[in-house]
Amino acid sequence: MTDPHEGLDHLINDDPTRVVIIGGGMGGLVAARDLARPGFEVTLLEASDQLGGSVQRLDLELADGSKLTVDAGAESFATRGGHVATFIDELHLSDQVVQPNPAGAWLQLPDRAVPTPKGGMLGIPATPLASDVVAAIGWRGALRAYLDRVLPPLKIGQERNLGRLVERRMGRAVLENLVAPVTTGVYSAAPDQLDVAVAAPGLNPALTRTGSLSGAVAELRAGGPSKAGSAVGGIAGGIWRLAYTVITDARRRGAELRTGARVTGLTRDGERFLVRVAGQEDPIAADAVLIDTPSAEALPLLASALVDDDEGGLEALLRAPWPEATSVELVTLVLDAPELDAAPRGTGLLVSDRVDSAFVTAKAMTHVTAKWSWVADQLPAGRHVIRLSYGRAGRDNDAVTMTDAALRARALQDAAALMNIPLSESMVVGFARVRWQNAQPLAAVGQRERLAALGAAVEKTPGVEVTGGWVAGTGLASVIPHAREAAARLRGLRWRKLTDQGS
Repeated sequence: MTDPHEGLDHLINDDPTRVVIIGGGMGGLVAARDLARPGFEVTLLEASDQLGGSVQRLDLELADGSKLTVDAGAESFATRGGHVATFIDELHLSDQVVQPNPAGAWLQLPDRAVPTPKGGMLGIPATPLASDVVAAIGWRGALRAYLDRVLPPLKIGQERNLGRLVERRMGRAVLENLVAPVTTGVYSAAPDQLDVAVAAPGLNPALTRTGSLSGAVAELRAGGPSKAGSAVGGIAGGIWRLAYTVITDARRRGAELRTGARVTGLTRDGERFLVRVAGQEDPIAADAVLIDTPSAEALPLLASALVDDDEGGLEALLRAPWPEATSVELVTLVLDAPELDAAPRGTGLLVSDRVDSAFVTAKAMTHVTAKWSWVADQLPAGRHVIRLSYGRAGRDNDAVTMTDAALRARALQDAAALMNIPLSESMVVGFARVRWQNAQPLAAVGQRERLAALGAAVEKTPGVEVTGGWVAGTGLASVIPHAREAAARLRGLRWRKLTDQGS
């Protein structure tokens, strides 16, 4: 096969393509690594003092003088599609991939805690009369869910709203007790805020083929993992090691990764772009720009960089109010509590939003040492790591304004309630809090149309790409392939230009 780049080698280093990446989350880092190659000059600008976005390390100094490093944000990756596994293999980390405890997570319902039913999708059961489903929603709820098998099938696309679809087919018990806790934990959004086609791809067509929602779930899950949460992997030592390896490899390839570099403006200058950085007098000239920032920061930059041939339609889209991010406070507790050795709630719990806040205010809890053996192996017997998450979409998150002492006390109280085991302050040997901003999920109703319009505008402006969770979707399994595709398009842009010059 003839190399399409043959004869262009003399142009590679003489006229490098200058790419500026705005934002140093995982999307920006992955793109920087892929773009850092002969013929490209890559500069990444991150406003904060840390690279990696939500993939960060958390260093804990414990009361006995020992230290422990765990993940500060993301702790795992979804295995769907195989994209993350392929990338990890390229980074020579495949031998470090680990699987979580298959025991799975539990659900905290208003009146009890139960194991999450097996074999479902977003909490929708494949077998409504299974014993674990009955244990969660009772016989009345299970029999109502079973009526889904005899209801007429919906036509493809008839119902876009996930909450309405589940309630119509299976009833409120499934919606409130099974689906809502899962979507709140995964997307920080209620089921009626989610688009079926995005949150559960293929579900509507499968429903039409099988004639029931439970049958559709069973078809889509055929051959898949049976335990809730088992379709994920981790890295021994923490997912933060993935970001660290990408950073190291990108720099080794020649990419310049700058922290403390806040971008204040982006404009077009002919076929180039000018990127203005706070505290820097002269702008950075670039042939191409890739933006990996939250939507609130990305949209103003795009407004001044994209070509608007839609008689103001693009400006209206970019300047219209977009859904706000959800503030999430993650609290990590290290406890000397042998009572937790039995992992009484599996690998953790997702908490129904109908649970009385006087009982517990956390939306989820992960029993880290029960979930990941690599964490437990670092600790003495009886020592455990618990992580609690605070902040639900559409609600004020009072954890954000609490003092460390108050939040520590609340987290300990919530952990005790969720585990159903008394826990005292004397057991706490480590505490940390980290705040993240969760993007409005791609699966939110209406977001697909907004992003489609934005994507069409980006395509009309050669040299501009956008990536990150708010456009790619939740998690590394969405962000990594999206960023790599964006980087590939920018590489292709260079070769097309060089081909024109060489012809």
